Amino acid sequence: MAAHFGRRLRKGATSTAVAAAAVAALAASQAPGVTTDDQGRQTTGSEATSDGNGDGSATGNGRYYTDLPPLDSPTASPSPGTGPTTPAGTAEAGIPATVLDAYKKAETELRTSKPGCNLPWQLLAAIGKVESGQARGGRVDANGTTYSKILGPKLDGNGFALIADTDNGAYDGDSAYDRAVGPMQFIPSTWEWAGRDGNGDGAKNPNNVYDAALAAGHYLCRFDRDLSVQSELNKAILGYNNSQDYLNTVLSWLEYYRKGTHEVPDGTGSLPSHSTDDGQGANPSPSPTPSPPKSPKTPKPPKTTPSPKPDDGGSTSPSPPPSTPGTPKPPSPTPPTPTDTVDHLEDAGTAKLTATAGDTFDQKVAVRTETKAGKAVAKVRVRFTIVGDTDATFTGGETVATIVTNSAGKATAPALVAGQKTGDFTVRATVVGRSVRGLDYTATVTEPQADTLARTSATELTCVPGGEFADQVEVKATYKNAVADGVAATATIVKSADDATENDKGPYFKDADGKTVRTLKDLKTDANGLLKLPKLYADDTTGTFLLRIDTTGGATLTVELKVAAATTTTP
Repeated sequence: MAAHFGRRLRKGATSTAVAAAAVAALAASQAPGVTTDDQGRQTTGSEATSDGNGDGSATGNGRYYTDLPPLDSPTASPSPGTGPTTPAGTAEAGIPATVLDAYKKAETELRTSKPGCNLPWQLLAAIGKVESGQARGGRVDANGTTYSKILGPKLDGNGFALIADTDNGAYDGDSAYDRAVGPMQFIPSTWEWAGRDGNGDGAKNPNNVYDAALAAGHYLCRFDRDLSVQSELNKAILGYNNSQDYLNTVLSWLEYYRKGTHEVPDGTGSLPSHSTDDGQGANPSPSPTPSPPKSPKTPKPPKTTPSPKPDDGGSTSPSPPPSTPGTPKPPSPTPPTPTDTVDHLEDAGTAKLTATAGDTFDQKVAVRTETKAGKAVAKVRVRFTIVGDTDATFTGGETVATIVTNSAGKATAPALVAGQKTGDFTVRATVVGRSVRGLDYTATVTEPQADTLARTSATELTCVPGGEFADQVEVKATYKNAVADGVAATATIVKSADDATENDKGPYFKDADGKTVRTLKDLKTDANGLLKLPKLYADDTTGTFLLRIDTTGGATLTVELKVAAATTTTP
C-alpha cells in the first residue's frame, strides 16, 4: 500500500530510524527526477502515470507498515571465546517458509522471462514486509493462499487516494470504493491486468502469495528496467508506491534481507506494529486494554439567542434551532472526480496501425476524454488493452497500459511492438472507473517484405550437361533501403520471362531424398537479408534457362543459368 504523506512515523518506529538514515540519504540522492504533483504526491516522470491507477502506483497510495529493521545485522557472529550465540535480529530476519518460497520462485521465473531486469527476491521480501507483514506472518495454506483476505482501507479520499470501485467488489468485496488486496496489496484495477498465476493452478488470485509475488515481480520489471542499477531500482519502488518515505523503508528492509535471512514455519513470522494510519494496518497489533471511560460532564444548556428585531418590512427571521451537543454534522457531499464527469471517449488522431512482423509500429493509439458538452477532461485514467490472437505488446513487453490524460484530456498509448504472428488484432481504450463505451482500433501485422532483390555476386552461372553448377545463387533482400530479414521467398526454374510456369527440363535442385525439384518454397532471408539457395544441377538439355525468385512484398529477381557442352581446343 502507499504512504500517507506528511505524517510522521510513530514514536515506536523512531528508535530504528538511525538504521535507515544512510539508506534514506542514498535513496534521496539517487532518485533523479522526483517531483511532486498538484496534490503533493511524488512522481518520477512519465512512468508514474502509466501504472494501474492515476496515482502512479500499483497499490493506490494507501497504508503501509513503517516498522524499520533492527540495527543489528541478522548474520552477526558470536564473540570469540563466548561460544555460539543467537544472532541479533533473528526474529525479524525470519520469513515464513511458503512466503519465502513464493519470492524465490518469482525471482527464478523472472530470470527466464526478463533476465535483464535482475530482480532479487529480497526486493519482493522487502515489499511484502512493508505491505502486509509477510502475509500476516505467513498465515497461508499449503498452496500459498491467505486464510482470510488482506484488505486495505477504503480508498474513498478520506486520508487516502479516491478510487471509485472498478471491480464491482469482485476482489475486495467493496462495490463503492476500491481497496488494496492481498499480500502484495494490489488495487483491483491494477490486478486486472498485472495479475499472474504463480502456482500453476490456473487462477490469478491476489490473495495467493505465489500469484501476488510473481505479479509484483513483473510489475517492478516493466519499462525494461535493470534493477541492479540504483536509479532504476528507485523508480521501480516508487512506481509500486509513490512515496519517498516508502522508498526509504523498502530499501532499508532490502539491505537487511540481503545480509541474511532464514525460513520460519508458516504462521510464526513476526508482525509489524506501526503503519501510516497509526497502527491500523492489514493485521494491526492488539490494542491495550482501554481504561474505563470517565463519566461525561453534563452539558450546559445552550444559550438562548434573542429574537431578531423586525426589519423594515416588519418580518422576522427565525433563528436556527441550536445544535444538540455531540450530534455530528451531516457530511458534506463528495465533489465529483474528473472521472465522474467523463461522458465519452473520442479519437485523438490515431492513424492507420500497420507494421511488419518484429517491427515497432510508427503510429500510436491516442484518445481524448470529454464531457457531454465536448469539453476535455484531464487527470482521468485510460486503459489500453491489446485484444486478440497476437503476440504483439506495448513497449516493455506488457499487453495493458494505463495512462493519465493530460491537460488537453489526451492519453496516448505506448508504442506497439509487432510480434511474429501476422494478421489483425485490437487495441481497446476504456476509462478506468467509469462505464462509458470504449474505442476499438484495428492493428495489422504483415509479413516481412522486400522491395528489392539483388545477387551478391556477378559471376556467370554456367554448367555442362549432366554436371553441377560451381556457384550457388545468393541474393540480398532490402525494404526501403534497409535490410529485409525474415522475408518469405519462392525460387522456381521457369519456362521463360513471360511464362512463370515451372520448367520440366534443364537445371534443377534436389530435395532431401535426392529427387529432382524445380520449385523451392518456404524460403526465408536471414537476419542480414541474405538468401542462399541449394546447389543447382543440370540434366542433358543445353541452352539458357531462367531462375525466378519471388518474395513477399513484390520483389522479384530473374537469374540466367547457362548449360553448354565444354569447349575443346584443337592441338
